[in-house]
Amino acid sequence: MRAVFAVLRLLGAAAIVAAVVAQLLRSLEVWGQDPSADVGFLLVGFFSFFTIDSNIAAAVVLLLGAGILLLRRGDDPRWFAVLRLCVVTYMVVTGIVYNLLLRGIELPQGSTVPWSNEVLHVVGPLLLLLDWLLAPGRAPLPWRALWAVVAFPIVWAVYTLVRGPLAIDSRTGEPWYPYPFLNPANSPNGYLSVAFYVVLIALIIGAVGAGAIWVSRRRARTAPASAVAE
Repeated sequence: MRAVFAVLRLLGAAAIVAAVVAQLLRSLEVWGQDPSADVGFLLVGFFSFFTIDSNIAAAVVLLLGAGILLLRRGDDPRWFAVLRLCVVTYMVVTGIVYNLLLRGIELPQGSTVPWSNEVLHVVGPLLLLLDWLLAPGRAPLPWRALWAVVAFPIVWAVYTLVRGPLAIDSRTGEPWYPYPFLNPANSPNGYLSVAFYVVLIALIIGAVGAGAIWVSRRRARTAPASAVAE
C-alpha cells in the first residue's frame, strides 16, 4: 500500500510541475508579444499567485512524501506532518476559492492553458485531499498546529496588499493584483470589500485547517496520549 501511494504521489507531483511549467511558458509567450510588457515584473507577479505558490509547495510535499513512504515505516515525522497539513489546507482552499469566485475570470497571468488550469485548481486540490484522507503515515496533530497553517497566508496577504499599489503594470499603468477581489479599485466599497474577502478566505483557511487536524486526531484513541497533546 505504501508503494502504491508513493507512485501516486510521484505522478501527482509530475502533473502539477507540468501544469505550472506549461502555464509559465504560455505566459512568457504572451508577454513576449507585447512590447509594453515588463517581463521581469510580470514574472514576479506570476510567482505571487497563491495558486502557483500552493501548487509548487504541493509538488515538493508529494515528492518528499513519496520518499518517506518508501524509506520509512510508521507515522510521518512531525515536521513533515505539519508541512503536509499546511499544504493540503492551501490546496483545498485554492480549489474552493477558485471555483466559487474566479472560475471564468481571466487572471493577469497571460492566456490561460485550459488543462493546466484544471490541474492547478481542481485535480491538484482533490489529489492532496484524498492523499490526506487515505494515504498511510498520517500522524495525529495537536490543535496548535493551526498556527503553522495560518502563518503563510497572513504573510502572503500582507505582501500582496502592500505590493499592489506599488506594483504598476507597464501595460496598463494600473496597480497589479493577482486576483480581482483584492484590488480595491474593482469595488465601490474599496478596501472594505477587500477586507470582506480577506476575512472570508481566512475563515475558510481556518476551517479547512481545523478539519484536517480533526481528521488526523481521529487516531487519538490508538495513539499515545503525548502524540495528540493539546
